[in-house]
Parts: sequence; C-alpha cells; structure tokens
Amino acid sequence: MRIATFNVNSVKARLPRLLEWLDESGPDVVLLQELKCVDDDFPRLEIEEKGYKVETHGQKTYNGVAILSKHDIEDVKRGLPGDDEDVQARYIEATIQGIRLASIYLPNGNPVDTEKYPYKLGWMDRLADHIRNDLLPLEMPVVLGGDYNICPDDRDVYDPDRWANDALCRPESREKFRTLLNLGLTEAWRALHPHTIGHYSYWDYVKGRWQKDEGLRIDHFLLSSQAADRLVSCEIDKSPRGKEKASDHTPVVVEIADA
Repeated sequence: MRIATFNVNSVKARLPRLLEWLDESGPDVVLLQELKCVDDDFPRLEIEEKGYKVETHGQKTYNGVAILSKHDIEDVKRGLPGDDEDVQARYIEATIQGIRLASIYLPNGNPVDTEKYPYKLGWMDRLADHIRNDLLPLEMPVVLGGDYNICPDDRDVYDPDRWANDALCRPESREKFRTLLNLGLTEAWRALHPHTIGHYSYWDYVKGRWQKDEGLRIDHFLLSSQAADRLVSCEIDKSPRGKEKASDHTPVVVEIADA
C-alpha cells in the first residue's frame, strides 16, 4: 500500500494541482492537511471521480484534515481525544485494509510567547496519550502521517541557528516528538535515510526559499512496530512544489508491504 501525506494549504485553491498529482502518482491512500474548508465545501465529487473514497474533518478558513482512499474507509474517528473543548479540526483516523491510519495537522505553536505554544505542547501530550492508550493496544499496523510542524533535529532545517527559537525547532518541541518515538514508533523517512542532510518537505513562499532550497522537513510518518516491519520505502516527492500555484508543502509517500 502506497500512502501519501500532503499539506495542501487550502484544498480548493490547490485543487487543480492536487488532481494532477493524484493522476501522476496514484497513491492508494492520501492523508490531507490544512483543507481550510468545512466538510460540505470539500471538493468531494472531483476527487471521487479519480477513484477515491473521502472522509473529512473540516473547519472554516483554518485547519482541516481528510483521508482519501481507493479502498473502503472503516471506523472513522474525528478529533483528537483528551480535550472536549478543543474545536480545531486537526485529526482524523480510520482503518483501511487492516491498517489504522491517521491524518495529523499538529499545531504550529508560533509565536512561542503566546498561548499557541502551550497549546502545541499540550496537543502533543494528548497525541502521545492516545497512541499509548488507544492505538498501540490494538496490536495492528498503525500509520500516523501528517504535518507535524516539527523539525526533529538540525539536519531537517536549512539554517539551524536562525530557527533555534522557533516553535518548530525548540528543544521542548523536539523532546515531545522524541516522546512519541519512545513509545516504540518509527519515523519512516529518517529510518531509511539515517545520514541524509538537507532534504525538506516545506519551503516558505517568501524570499525565494524554494528556488534556493531553503526548507524544512516537517511532514512525517510515524509507524507502529507492526507497520515498521512492513516498511518498504519512504520518499519526498518534490515535483508538486515547483509548479504554479503550488502548496508550500510537498507530498511524502510511504510504501507498506502487504501482510
């Protein structure tokens, strides 16, 4: 099964690029983030015409996540447990072909001197609790893909010194990310590219960041041991980022072997 994660940065604004990429790449499952639309406004028909079933968890103007699949999508759950007052649409999970998958849009956390940073760290604590208490006890392959808004270490950012105090790179953020890994999860891309430096999944629109390849690697797949045992490949597909009216992110695609 080929599974992609793609922060589209407004699904309606990027729809031509998304449909084009679905035709070119044809993954079995796509985990989308930053839809920026409510469920009723999601371009369901256009994507269904490409052969995908669709489940969304949308929000007006901000956030929003979705799962697209060529196979049946079962047991869908929307929202990250642990805070009934959190209305931000950042998490959706479902089972496809015996694999439990989640599309994650983790909070950015900037500026760090506002309430946004404690919200990010608290959200990561809730994610860790959900993985520990709800997902890992399933003892089935679990694939958690999305925009984590974390550069795991300095190899994943073009200018570590400049970004050292950013919410994506602060020690507290990276510690929370390591907490997820310490639950027994495998970060798919880094596991297969242990010594690679300077490969990115996001480039800001400003200051020619894309043209100068000044990016960040913040889109990740975390795999349970049952999924990691079946890991075949994980690659960053840079081709969509160079096109007109592209998202500032580019897809990451993981392949999980059949059981």
